[in-house]
Amino acid sequence: MAIDIPFIWTALTEIVKALPITMMLTLIPLSIGFLIGLAVALIRVYEVKGLTAIANGYVSFLRGTPIIMHIMIIYFGLPLLIDKAAVQLGLESNSQNIPIIIFVLTALSLSAGAYLSEVIRSGISSISKGQAEAAYSVGMNTFQTLFRIILPQALAQSIPNFTNIFIGFLHTSSIAFIVSQKELTGAANIVASTNLKFLEAFIAAGIIYWVLTILVESLSSLMEKKATSYTRGGVR
Repeated sequence: MAIDIPFIWTALTEIVKALPITMMLTLIPLSIGFLIGLAVALIRVYEVKGLTAIANGYVSFLRGTPIIMHIMIIYFGLPLLIDKAAVQLGLESNSQNIPIIIFVLTALSLSAGAYLSEVIRSGISSISKGQAEAAYSVGMNTFQTLFRIILPQALAQSIPNFTNIFIGFLHTSSIAFIVSQKELTGAANIVASTNLKFLEAFIAAGIIYWVLTILVESLSSLMEKKATSYTRGGVR
């Protein structure tokens, strides 16, 4: 069987139309997940009484189970909770009117929060305690020390790990096709099924993912050089 090279370009031009939803399924969960991860990481680092056990359980469960399972649990379970809560409160609510993508974004955001919390926590732990002690010695409080001394360095050192998480979730967004979200992989499957040229369609999808990954890695490299310039004696 010969590969239809011209069709790869045809498929690519069709599949790339699904790029916006793929980026949305990547960027929104990672943005929300960063905020969740930051909060969870701080709870665990500073061992906040009454919350540390919950944070540990959240991270353990979300990192210890497949993301596809998170999507399915949220997709099937959250509507039941919403409808039940509406009945209890005497409200008129129909979870079927909620767009499916909301459930997907919720699941991916919770998953991203668990993974990013570990990245942030490890970054904070890598900063020497002497820097915090020096900050306290000049009159800074815990909040000032954290956001002016610790976090900037921790986040800068964690850029390679953030990049890995970003690329991982870029590829993970393909799971959304199981609940009828037409991202890149879903679009490739539709093109392939319509034209019965599966190899060419998925080669085209692979090219798009590859190019996106190269762009992300290049941007990450530039950000890392700028963010860690202090270790080389100044901005260049």
